[in-house]
Amino acid sequence: MKGKSTIAVAAAVVAALAVVAVAAAAVTPPPAIKSAGKIVFCTDATYPPEESIPTGSTNPIGSDIDIGGAVAAQMGVKATFKNTTFDSIIAALKAKKCDAVISGMNDTADRRKQVDFVDYLKVGQSIMVKAGNPEHITSLAKNVSVESGTTNRDFLAAQSAKLVKAGKKAINIKTFPKDTDAASALKAGRVDAYFGDSPVAAFYADKDKSFEVAGSPIAPIPIGIAIRKADPLKAATQKALNALYAAGTMKKIVAKWGMTHAVTLLK
Repeated sequence: MKGKSTIAVAAAVVAALAVVAVAAAAVTPPPAIKSAGKIVFCTDATYPPEESIPTGSTNPIGSDIDIGGAVAAQMGVKATFKNTTFDSIIAALKAKKCDAVISGMNDTADRRKQVDFVDYLKVGQSIMVKAGNPEHITSLAKNVSVESGTTNRDFLAAQSAKLVKAGKKAINIKTFPKDTDAASALKAGRVDAYFGDSPVAAFYADKDKSFEVAGSPIAPIPIGIAIRKADPLKAATQKALNALYAAGTMKKIVAKWGMTHAVTLLK
């Protein structure tokens, strides 16, 4: 080897790696996260394109997975994802089975009583029907499928109560532990419509031509990363997300997963 000794080259490599590490850790993580070298996210991986597990794989993919990974990278650590049923996902976070939740979770006043949020997108809800809309549905139907434990389910219940108060028939809400099962119920003709987040409905309709989205998105609200109360991870996560917006990374992730017209960027 010409020009430099092996020791000098090794020292140069170490120095270069140190520079890379400093660059990667643009945001200082909390001591516990730094020590672990990772952020563990709980996610309900049955909600494409935000999070799902492809057939034959055990690793989740989706916009939330990319966002969680990018947040962790800003702190110079890795992201791992623990598949967790949505209706027990906040309980799992509070029981410290994960460090944070990223799962298309709407930031609501009721949930903020239990956890803190760092919002990253604004998402509306959509009605999905069979292709051709044979029932001519443009608003909430009589029989609707929805994932249990979601604000989508709560929204349906509130709308149903309003209908009953007005002397009209209640919505027959059929809940499912997995969102994919709620969509399958529509395909099987067990319900008239499916109700879920707009990016998810758009994804299903794009991938399966037996579906289509009816009407415009309803009631857009923020979705956020949920973190335990008083956890310093919240401040670090906010800084990381700010950096992702500034770099254009959030816009790229949204476009990658075909969500550009189904969500609203916060910055």
